[in-house]
Amino acid sequence: MSIQATEQPWTPAAVTAPDHAHGAPAARLILPAGDLDDPDYRRQWETVRRDGVGGSDVAAILGLDKYRGPRHIFEVKHGRPIESSAALSEYAEIGHDIEDFIAYLFTKRTGIPAVQTPGMLANIERPWMRSNVDRYALDPETGAVVAPVELKNRSAYQLDDWEDGVPDAPALQVHWNMAVGGWPYGWAVALVGGNTLKFHRIERDDELIETLIDVCGRWYQRHIVEGFPPSADGLEATKQLLGRLWEVKAGEVVDVPLDKARKLRKRRASLVEQIKALEDERTTVENEMRLINEAAEVVQVGNKVAWSNKQNGTFAEKRFREKHPDVAAQFVKTVEVLDVDRLKAERPDLYTKFRARILRVPSKEL
Repeated sequence: MSIQATEQPWTPAAVTAPDHAHGAPAARLILPAGDLDDPDYRRQWETVRRDGVGGSDVAAILGLDKYRGPRHIFEVKHGRPIESSAALSEYAEIGHDIEDFIAYLFTKRTGIPAVQTPGMLANIERPWMRSNVDRYALDPETGAVVAPVELKNRSAYQLDDWEDGVPDAPALQVHWNMAVGGWPYGWAVALVGGNTLKFHRIERDDELIETLIDVCGRWYQRHIVEGFPPSADGLEATKQLLGRLWEVKAGEVVDVPLDKARKLRKRRASLVEQIKALEDERTTVENEMRLINEAAEVVQVGNKVAWSNKQNGTFAEKRFREKHPDVAAQFVKTVEVLDVDRLKAERPDLYTKFRARILRVPSKEL
């Protein structure tokens, strides 16, 4: 592609263009773009979004999202908002706020204009398929919309994931955008670590898109239209969600058939035994590796590192205090901590509300 990059300095206005015609061959505009900080528009946006499956839902439905699973999508689609961690909410907010800058960098590097989109799209043939495309890529010569652009803000720890391609979740989101809008290709763009821009053109894969439509369509019909909750899954995100999904009623009991209880407990006990055996086996292998290290930090095969055993793990504070009490006293500092015991005594309701739920299974057979 012989396109000259633009060199004008960045300002928000530099990447904000007037709304184009929706530019999606296979979709229609169902909600014009608006200010998500406006409570009235936000409610309208969330209502429309609940009626279908959007690009950001796909990876979660397939169990490929680190922070959300199928149960998260089910709860939100049925109007039960899920509380995010403060750190995750802040990360998402920053990502949204710097989209203009990421789009500007993409245009500067490629010469391809990346402009604001007109709003939420729905596929014409399958209206439940929804998409909120971050930006539209324009043909530099004609100004026509040619592809969707997905913008991501990622930490430096994810640089390797973007070196040779696009991670699963954003790749699926780009394919979903193509499925909804009917485009032949799309762009995935990531600002990694705040200073490295990665961008990849993704060609349309009709076989993958057909699979996504089939899987997500059946999931939407079963869990959203018919309202059946998804089955349990093994995602850590689901575990965290189930720990805070319900307001616990102290002392309430649920009766379960004996055969079901025995079946679940038997499966769990078997898995616990397998995990213990595998952990013992892994420890044996790792101890053999440690014996090879002896006092050395690194074990090599030729010029390549096979493994390392460096002294950079957790600091043994208790042992340090016992061995060097005088030195330890020099490095003691005063910090503010929450008086949990007082909170428990004076505000037991709040204390209980923020306690984690712990699943405990008695060892005695039923």
